[in-house]
Amino acid sequence: MGRVNDILRRILTGSFIAAAVASAYSQELDCRFDVNTSSVEGTYRSIFEDLQRDISAYLNETKWTDTNFSPVERIDCRMLLNVTDYSGGRIKGDLQVQLSRPVYNSTYTSMLFNFKDEKIEFDYKEGERLVRNDNGWNGNLTGLLDFYAYLLLAIDFDSFSPRGGQQWLDRASAVVSMAQSSGEPGWRAFEDNRNRSAVLGAFTEPSTAPIRDLIYAYHRKGLDEMSTSPDKGRHAITEALATLSGVYSAAPMSVALPIFRDAKLDELVNVYSKAPEDERQRAYEILSAVYPADEDRLERIRQPE
Repeated sequence: MGRVNDILRRILTGSFIAAAVASAYSQELDCRFDVNTSSVEGTYRSIFEDLQRDISAYLNETKWTDTNFSPVERIDCRMLLNVTDYSGGRIKGDLQVQLSRPVYNSTYTSMLFNFKDEKIEFDYKEGERLVRNDNGWNGNLTGLLDFYAYLLLAIDFDSFSPRGGQQWLDRASAVVSMAQSSGEPGWRAFEDNRNRSAVLGAFTEPSTAPIRDLIYAYHRKGLDEMSTSPDKGRHAITEALATLSGVYSAAPMSVALPIFRDAKLDELVNVYSKAPEDERQRAYEILSAVYPADEDRLERIRQPE
C-alpha cells in the first residue's frame, strides 16, 4: 500500500518524472514551526530561538515512516506556538496546527486540517536535545510533536487512498496511551471534547471514523477530478458531504465537526460558486443542519455573489 501511495502522490503532484530520476529521498514533513512570544514578559529570546530551531529540526529531520518521499513530495504543514507563560523552564500556551495538500493538475493547495490545541504545556531547557522514542515516554514536548506528526501523516495518507493512514493513526494512539499516564494536561479521555484524546477519537471511534472516508472522497474523487471535470468532481464532493450528516447524527459534539468546518467551509463556498442551483441547495441543506451558527458563510453557498 505504501508503494501505491508513492506512485499516486507523484502523479497528483505532477512530479512523477522528476521523482523517478531523483537520486535522494528525504523526510516526510515540510513543517514550518513558529513561536510567538508577544504575551511573555522578560528576556528569553535565546531560549525561544533555540526552541523554534530544535522543534523544526525534530519535525523535519526525523524519518517518520518507511515510505520513500522525494523532496517535492514532502507534506506541507505549519505549526504556530503561542506562548502565554514561561517560568521555571515550564512553557504554556496554545498550538495552531495546519496541514495542506496539493490538488492534482493545479497550483491550488487545499487545507486538510486546521486545529488549535489550547492545552499546551511542556518543560524545556535551553540546549536540551529532543530525542524520539517510539517505545517510551521522553516528556510532553516530544510526545506532543510525535502525536501531531503521526496524526498529520495519517490524514494526508487518508486523502490519497481509502483509510490509507491507519498505521499512523495506530502510532498516534500509542502516543496518547503513553501520555495518559504521564499526568500532563490535554491527553485524558473524556476530560475535554477538544483535547488530543478527543481529536484522535474523531478519526478512530466507530461513530466518527467515517470522517476519514469523507476526507478521501472529498479530495481524491472530488477536488482532484475538478481540474478535468468540474461537474464530476463537485458532484463527488456533494455526495461525500452526506457522510458529514451521518457523523453529526451519531456524535453531534464531536471535535470532528469543527475540524472539518475550520478546514473546509470557506473552500466549499468557492467549490459551489458555479454550481447549478439544485446542487448548491443540497450542499447548503447538509451544511446548515450541521453548522447552524455559520449561516452567514453558508448563505454564500446558496446564493453566490
